[in-house]
Amino acid sequence: MRIVQRPYAEADRCALVEAGVHPLLARIYAARRIRTSAELKYETAALLPPFLLKGIDGAARLLADAIQSGKRLLIVADYDADGATACAVGIRALRAFGAHVEYLVPDRFKLGYGLSPELVELAAQRRPDLLITVDNGIASVEGVARARELGIATLITDHHLPGPEVPAAACIVNPNQPGCAFPSKALAGVGVMFYVVLATRAELRRRGFFAEKTEPNLGALTDLVALGTVADVVPLDANNRNLVSQGLRRLRAGRGQPGVMALLRAAGRSPAAATSFDLGFVAGPRLNAAGRLADMSVGIECLITEDEARAMNLAQQLDRLNVERRAIEASMLEQALEHLKKVNLESGLTFFDHGWHQGVVGILASRLKDRVHRPVVCFAPAEEGGRPVLRGSGRSIPGLHLRDCLDLVAKRAPGLIGRFGGHAMAAGLTILETDYQGFSRAFETAVEELLPAEARLRTVETDGALEGAHCTLEVARMLEGEIWGQGFPQPLFCDNFAVESQRVVGERHLKLRLVKDGRRYEAMRFGALEPLPEKVRAAYRLAVSEFNGLRTIQLNVEHFE
Repeated sequence: MRIVQRPYAEADRCALVEAGVHPLLARIYAARRIRTSAELKYETAALLPPFLLKGIDGAARLLADAIQSGKRLLIVADYDADGATACAVGIRALRAFGAHVEYLVPDRFKLGYGLSPELVELAAQRRPDLLITVDNGIASVEGVARARELGIATLITDHHLPGPEVPAAACIVNPNQPGCAFPSKALAGVGVMFYVVLATRAELRRRGFFAEKTEPNLGALTDLVALGTVADVVPLDANNRNLVSQGLRRLRAGRGQPGVMALLRAAGRSPAAATSFDLGFVAGPRLNAAGRLADMSVGIECLITEDEARAMNLAQQLDRLNVERRAIEASMLEQALEHLKKVNLESGLTFFDHGWHQGVVGILASRLKDRVHRPVVCFAPAEEGGRPVLRGSGRSIPGLHLRDCLDLVAKRAPGLIGRFGGHAMAAGLTILETDYQGFSRAFETAVEELLPAEARLRTVETDGALEGAHCTLEVARMLEGEIWGQGFPQPLFCDNFAVESQRVVGERHLKLRLVKDGRRYEAMRFGALEPLPEKVRAAYRLAVSEFNGLRTIQLNVEHFE
């Protein structure tokens, strides 16, 4: 492992300082390719306009027609936080427009991901006129075909990468579909649905629909958009940062949706001080726990209810599911780490155990990927169409596009993978249990070919040294309040320290006292018990520690040399 400093253009740093940006933030932002303070002005007017999305005008007309003619709409959601928030945005907005709209979430343990023909059969029992997919559908060629046979139209809203064939839907809105010029390819599923309802409102307005009724404020949904965007770990480009900023602003002002506010409060966090960290690591996992262990309907109901007491009851139920999820994950990780001692760490890695929970293999793959710095796919047993299969979830590292890697495996060995889909950094797939060894070999071979040598060395990028004058509670709070996430990482600093003392706390963590330039710093190394040497070069985050109502500075050490 190498600890390095992110390069930045001194001219960009100076320009940001001259524009009034805090000197430390100016250096951090310059290292993230921010050149002017205008890029940091998160305002509604600066959002990319909806009309840039291919198909959105058709989607708006389709929905406006359905609303005005009283047709029955059914949203088919994915079972993760992005799918749940996208569904909630659709339900809330369309109902505010007066639409007859319900939702349906597939049982991940029986039907798996996406608009499958089996799910269409289930949906048809509700007698919908129009199916609306959120955060799924771009790969549902067979499902859309079955819906057409049953006389049901389909509107696909998705952000996943399309396969060689796109479904014959009535309309598709997806920034990653062929021919779409929308500049932000990183838009999450919830972001796509938010744009669709914005365009629908504009179409209804054009038709005079709101002449005698109140026009809904769709800005009230931005906390849902922020939650789904951060929780889905899509790159936080300028447009996504703007969306997240709008949502955090509502939460901090006490105007968030009851369910989002309840999720934070159930975890002991104050919505008034909400951060992007709270969305990604507090509210997001609790919402995801429903889809992983139970039924995402619990999460969706939490997000669409107006009753604060019901929202809190559902949020507490999600909190309990998350505790259960963590226990399952810890057990699976322990088993996987034992297996890790016996495998070659040079290429892609696959793991499988008959006792594993299919709702947790994605988190397990992420944990293992972080430990070994290699692409990882983890499988759990499942059943599809009455036959045993393995359902897998993969996570990758920079330098290897995981979906493209699976595509290569599928083309070399037709039939080996039942179905797959995803992004550069995360993907899901299904294989027959009897094909596990064959897939493992094919995946390792593909990774060996596609993963560049320079990507195999773990490099920790930092923002360099932190001056003692900036190691204050005020600066720590300032950094916490900014927008950070995938592709726009939270600041990580690097300095040389003497280790004055270290002791184990809570059985899993190290409490440290570090010394630099004669000043002592309280520090923590979470989830690691390996003792530090007397002198270290440490990569750390500046954090706020709260104990007995007292807030102090703490350095959270993440890596050391």
